[in-house]
Amino acid sequence: MDWGSVTADDLIGALREVDWSSPPRPLNEFFSKFSITRSYPKWSSRLKCNLYYYRTNYFILIMLILGVACIMRPLAIVAAALTALSFAFLNDSFAVTFSEKTTRTVRKFSPHLAAKMRPPHMPVIRGRPSSKKTMYICGQPRGVFVFVFTSASLILWFASGSLPTVLWALVIALLATIIHASVRTPNLKARLNTFREEFREVWRNYSDL
Repeated sequence: MDWGSVTADDLIGALREVDWSSPPRPLNEFFSKFSITRSYPKWSSRLKCNLYYYRTNYFILIMLILGVACIMRPLAIVAAALTALSFAFLNDSFAVTFSEKTTRTVRKFSPHLAAKMRPPHMPVIRGRPSSKKTMYICGQPRGVFVFVFTSASLILWFASGSLPTVLWALVIALLATIIHASVRTPNLKARLNTFREEFREVWRNYSDL
């Protein structure tokens, strides 16, 4: 993949659709082979490649820094967890997995309620599902879950009184992520992994035809 031609919207779209269940990269790989490039195109390409390849590591890093900032405030920890879920729901793979597992769990206790949690049928246009489909979680549009969890997290942030501290921690976490992604030299494994995931996506689209 030519990461130099990938826009920010493309990267955000890929991060929303990719499976985040893969384990983080090993620490000896994550903290090795650093270099500084003075070319903006190379820096931009490196940044996007590393953000995609080490996405799970960066997510854990951000959560750890936020956790340290909230460790003395229980409400802030709950608020951080709700905020993380709000962002996680924006990922298609996580949303589908969460919905399926929750529905299966509810079915054990109330099959009637589980039936109501099924997503509505997708509209069909000329024999194919509509590409502009709405993602549903437990029978409700994804936006409802994101709104509810985000609102609850904001209320807890203000109730805990730790919002300024957490905002500083978030800035530090994002800065650490950008710095690492800027100086970590992309290795061959990262490029091969990207090509493999591209092939899987193309094959998935081909098989759906």
